[in-house]
Amino acid sequence: MDRRAVLRGGAGAAFGALALTAVLDGGTPAEASDRYRHLSEFKMGDPVRTREEYPWPGHLTREERRNLEMFDVADFDVYSHQDWDRFDESHDQDVRVHWPDGHYTDGLDIHIEDMKAQFLWAPDIKIEVHPVRIAKGNFVAVTGVWEGTFTGPMPDGEGGVIQPTGKPFALHMCTIGVLNKRGVMEEEFLFFDQLTMRRQVGLA
Repeated sequence: MDRRAVLRGGAGAAFGALALTAVLDGGTPAEASDRYRHLSEFKMGDPVRTREEYPWPGHLTREERRNLEMFDVADFDVYSHQDWDRFDESHDQDVRVHWPDGHYTDGLDIHIEDMKAQFLWAPDIKIEVHPVRIAKGNFVAVTGVWEGTFTGPMPDGEGGVIQPTGKPFALHMCTIGVLNKRGVMEEEFLFFDQLTMRRQVGLA
């Protein structure tokens, strides 16, 4: 159904469409009206500063909603609190993870070690905001705000370390996941601007 077309068809049709929207999305017609009026006028600022999030998308299947909820838990609770033993709740043991520079790794153990390495130089890393959430079938995509402070030695990839500058970073990131039949990621694509991060912490 084209909700916007129905809304232009008169008050009765509009209320009917809003009632249907409310049933499908979980809410009252008034809440649905407010939600879609808000979206038609909404332009997001910089969520790094504003902490804004779009409302959850409508017409989600039960599985799609579960997948988005899983992503919130994986970032807000598991990753941000370094609860590594819980990563199998969202990742397959044989997960392939693609990084921004083009390389990829195979296996959950390797992925966890890569994430642990991030906390060596920024122990306070966290993701607390998902500005945009999208789910379709077994595909899920979320944007996030990745932030922390460069307070620990950073491995330089050549056996040495870069001394911390004490400067914070906060930047946009995006994760796209392909889920298997068990509802966990079998493939993950990570995107963030490493140059922006290095500039913020004083390394570029």
